[in-house]
This record gives sequence, C-alpha cells and structure tokens, in this order.
Amino acid sequence: MSVTVELAETRAAIGSGAADVTAPRLRAAPLAWAAAAVALAALILSPVASLTLTAMQGSGEVWPHLLAHVLPQATMTTALLLGGVGIVVVVLGVGAAWLVSAYEFRGRRLIEIGLLLPLAMPTYIVAFAYLDLLHPIGPAQSGLRDLLGVTRPKDLLLPEIRSLPGCVILLGFVLYPYVYLPTRALFLMQAGSLIEAARILGRSPSAVFLRIALPLARPAIALGTSLALMETLNDIGAAEFLGVRTLTVQVYATWINRSDLPGAAQIALVMLAMVLLLLAIERWGRRGRGYAGSAQRQRSMARHRLSGALGLAALGLGMVPIVIGFLVPAAYLVHSAIARISRLGFPHGVIAEAGNTLLYAGLGTMLAAACGFFVAAAPSLVSRRFGQGLIRLAALGYALPGAILAIGLLGPLTLADGAVSGVTTTLFGTAPAIIGVGAGGALVVAYLVRFLAVGVGACEAGLSKVPGSLAEAGRMLGRTPIATLLRVHLPMTWPAVLSGALLVFVDCVKELPATLLLRPLNVETLATHLYGEAIRGTYEDGAVAALLIVLVGLIPVALLLRLGSPADTRAQNGP
Repeated sequence: MSVTVELAETRAAIGSGAADVTAPRLRAAPLAWAAAAVALAALILSPVASLTLTAMQGSGEVWPHLLAHVLPQATMTTALLLGGVGIVVVVLGVGAAWLVSAYEFRGRRLIEIGLLLPLAMPTYIVAFAYLDLLHPIGPAQSGLRDLLGVTRPKDLLLPEIRSLPGCVILLGFVLYPYVYLPTRALFLMQAGSLIEAARILGRSPSAVFLRIALPLARPAIALGTSLALMETLNDIGAAEFLGVRTLTVQVYATWINRSDLPGAAQIALVMLAMVLLLLAIERWGRRGRGYAGSAQRQRSMARHRLSGALGLAALGLGMVPIVIGFLVPAAYLVHSAIARISRLGFPHGVIAEAGNTLLYAGLGTMLAAACGFFVAAAPSLVSRRFGQGLIRLAALGYALPGAILAIGLLGPLTLADGAVSGVTTTLFGTAPAIIGVGAGGALVVAYLVRFLAVGVGACEAGLSKVPGSLAEAGRMLGRTPIATLLRVHLPMTWPAVLSGALLVFVDCVKELPATLLLRPLNVETLATHLYGEAIRGTYEDGAVAALLIVLVGLIPVALLLRLGSPADTRAQNGP
C-alpha cells in the first residue's frame, strides 16, 4: 500500500518541496505514541472491518440477487468507465505534457497555465454543466437546429451525452491534469539529458518521444493514471447525472433508495477489491523503474520552436482540453448564475448551505491538519520505522472511495456514540448524539480519514526542511519533544501546514459521495444542493452553488501557479 503515500503526495506536494535534511530523532513517551498509533489504526482500519461485518449481515437472498441482477452489469460498466477514462487521461495528459515541454510556440506559457484549470472543476459540476448545455432543448442543440433549419430535436442526429462514452469523455477532460502534472515535471527535470542525446544522434521527434520520453515517463504516467482512476471510482454525481450505473451509484441507490445497508456493503466490497486492483496495476506499471541522481543536476530539455501554421496548430491543440475541461463549463456557470440572480435574486438557501459547507469542511480540515502534523513528525519524534508506519497507515484512508468509507464508518461510530452517550448519561443525565450521523460527526470523521494523507504529505515536506541542529538545540535546552515540535518546528513549517490545510479544505468542499451518505438529516451543503438540483433538472437554480464550489477549487490551482515558476526557471536555465 506504499503507493497510496505517493498518490497523496501528488496532491499534497503543492504546499512545499521536500528536502534531504532530516531532524535528529527525539525520544517521546513510548506509551503515548503507542496509544496514538492504536487510535490511528482503529480510525483507518475499522471502516474496512465494519464494512465486511455489515456485508455478512445481509439475508441469504440478497447476495444471489446482487450476483444475478446488479453486480455483473455494474461491474462491467465500472470497468469500461475506468478503462475509457484511463485511455483519455493518458492521451491528453502525456500529449499536453510533451507539447509544453518539448516545443516553444506563441502562447505556450498561457497553455501551460491553462492546462491546470480543470483541477478546479469537480467531475459532477462538469457533468451538470454539459447536461444542460447539450440537452435536446438546451442552448447548444437549439442553436444548431435554428442554424440548420431543423424543427424537431429528434431530427438532429447527435451523440447522446447521457451515455457511457459521454461520461468517459467528460471525466477524461477533467481528470487529465493528474497525469499532466507528474509527466510534465519528469520531462522538465529528468528527461532532458537523455532526450538531447537522442536528438544529437539524429533520432526523429517521433522516435525521441516513443523510444525515449515515453518509457522514461512510465512511472509518472502510472502514478497519475491511478489517481485519476481512483477519482473516477469515487465519483457518484457525474455518473448518475449521465445515466451510467457504476458500482458507486449502485451503493447509493441500494442504501438510500432501497434501505438495504448490507446489500450496499456487499457492493462496496466489490469496489474495494477494484481499488486494490488499481493499486496493484499502478505498482506493476512502475516496476523496475528508478533514476539516479538529483533532479536539480539534470540538464533541462531544449524546446523546439514552432512558428507559423505549426505554431497555431500547437496553440489550438493545447486549447482543446482547456476549453472543454474548464472554459465552457465555467462560462455556463457564470451565465446561469447571473441569469438566476437577475431573475429571482440570490438564492437564500445557498447562504445557509455555504455555512454548512464551511462548518463541516472547516472541522474536518482542522482535525486533518493537526493530526497530519503530528503524524508527519513521528519519524523525528520516535523513530523512522515507527513514523513511516504511521504515515503509510494514514495513507490508507486516501485509497478508500467516499461511498466505501461512509458505510464502513457507520458501525464504529454508532458504537462510539453509544459509549459516549452512556458516559454522559451517567455523569450528567443526558445522552446527546455528538458523533453519529445525526449530529454530523460522522461526516467530519469521514473527511479526516479520507484526506488525512494530504495533510500528512504537506507537513512531511515542510518538516523535512527544518535543520536538525535546531531540534538538537531544543533537546540541549531541556525542551520536551512535543515542546520542541510546537515551538521550533511548527513556526518554521506553517506555510507547508497551511498549504496542506487548504488542500484538505478544498477536497472536503468538493467531496460528494461521503457527504451525500453521512450528512445529517435536513442539512444541505453546496455539493448536495447541486446534486439535488441536477436530479430535479433545475440546472439554473444549482448554478450559484456550483460556481461557489469552483471558486473554492481554484485555490490549489493558484498555489500551483505561484509555486510553479521557480521550478520552471530551474528546469529551463539548468544549474
């Protein structure tokens, strides 16, 4: 499962870069850290154990029914969706990375920046936008019919957006940055010397790409593709909006619509097996690949200048994923939000939903940032082996889709809620539900478990840059390890901690499956409000909530743009 650490670091490394300097290992109270390790293990592993127990509680008729009527079709649909999205993100991500890394043309820097923008677009928002835009009576088809003189929608033979191919295309154009980012970084920082050597030896551009650059990029491609596919498996909104009955959609339908929790757990177990298979495939895709030397010592790749028609063609190719993955849905959201506000005013419910979103996402962020900081510090405070074990354990939650996590947390949190209620009844005569679904505690815990690895990755990168001499000085002055961590390490690493917290917050705001399943009754967030409006077909009413989510999603893109320039400068100018 070590690969999940790298998957999380792909998201978390936005906050700061890692360094090779590590602090000396301090000695902490073994019992305290052992208790912390047990608590973390229970928090991460209990959902999987609970999921298995819940699945076993189903009646004898449920599993045969699922095997006969639900699982075959849902599993096949999910596999086809994953395969199609995998092909699209690899083609788009690798092609875009090679375009901006190997060629210089007018507008290249703009394309390089714009290719990051789809990161701000949750998949369900893109599906929401295109579903209205490309509807038979939507603006795109209506305008086309007016242009061609066609009166009836059915006479205009166009591909149906509500289909598996439509879902594959839309998800691929949103998730390709997960492949683009690591592949572009590898092309810029590691492949330059080898590619230049191949060019000097007279290899054609296509041969250089196919025989040198592509094999070198295989680890980055495998890593990014795995992350994109895990996001695809976690998706529920886009698939349901577009009529694709994936395993995730079936989990939601079985639990909420049919009130069959054991049946939903059994479907979730199949999803868990698919997650493990994806991780195994990712590991296989990177087998036997390693690189010697530091990236800073590698010669950057010289770009081949394109001008005239070739330059315009390169600019056009680079704009395609930006237009489809961000500009078109963003323009739709802005237009629809303005139309909604100008016609009916700002929707009052959205303000309360934004408050709920800030509340639950904020609580989950604070817990993930605090726990992530202490988990990341464990290699220094206790021992490297113990600390790395905690970090890998924290990364397991990131590999669990929200639907699996939601079902798995119900049992443990119900037991914990009962225990807390028993204590409060004994002491105070009341039994408040403060942990379970009714109070929203389950949703906060789900955010913590799912996104803890993001906070850990950012904090780990920041702590690695603190000189070891400072921690040693704290020990010599008689400071305890915790005091040294809080008074020395934390002030020096707060930018990394803050960056990780921002990423966790954005992920919590955009998370739909866990929020749909674990939110308190009669409580709506921006994501669930948008989901409800899309199900009802009232797209304009959901545009304001969707636009707010996208604006929040621009935070990591802004961080990437701010932190990307120095790396690009080093890559282009060399040492």
